[in-house]
Amino acid sequence: MYCVKCGVRLQEGAARCPLCGTPVWDPEGSAPAKPTFSDQYPAPPKSRRYPILAFLTALLVAVSLSALIYCLTNLHGVYWSGYVMLGCALVYFSGIFPFWFERREPLIFVPLAFALTGGYLLYICLYNKGNWFLPFAFPVTLLACLLTTASIALFRFGKRRRLLKTGILLISIGCSTMLVELFQCITFGGKMFTWSLYPVCAFSMVGLFLILCGLIPPWRAYLERKLFL
Repeated sequence: MYCVKCGVRLQEGAARCPLCGTPVWDPEGSAPAKPTFSDQYPAPPKSRRYPILAFLTALLVAVSLSALIYCLTNLHGVYWSGYVMLGCALVYFSGIFPFWFERREPLIFVPLAFALTGGYLLYICLYNKGNWFLPFAFPVTLLACLLTTASIALFRFGKRRRLLKTGILLISIGCSTMLVELFQCITFGGKMFTWSLYPVCAFSMVGLFLILCGLIPPWRAYLERKLFL
């Protein structure tokens, strides 16, 4: 074994070089270096949302059952408790139930929320013996569901050409207001193009501007940088 600095031959077991005093370095007999970090993973933090979700769930169940029991006992029928129960179900499945999951998939829970909204409107229509659900409430709810789901899919999966897709989506939203007014005229009567032209013009102008910006590279780069797209 030799000194790493001056090269003099060292005796076995020597701790320092007798000539230059350099500490002896033995790669075979040196102690392994201690790791500077722990080899154990930290325990995941306990989530505080589950007790809150359980409390909100129990609260909505208690409100629903209280309304149902009151109507059955005093009014001998369901009556207005149906509004309370379906409203609590809508609030629960739209705003509370998704938070039970670690990964919340909006493409599943958003259509579910719109389906519950349609069911709630159907109950109101049947309870009041109306005839406005199929010609008005159902197509409007379905249209809103399709546009909302398309918007979520656009900003979640479509990472390229977002300006073009956003412009087309805005034009679609503007044109959908004419369909809403058409359903309104068919169901409740009235004149066409009394209010829908305003959102059509506004959304179409913004949509056409975004489409134009998406087709011109300098404008597209500027807006994507400013809007973090």
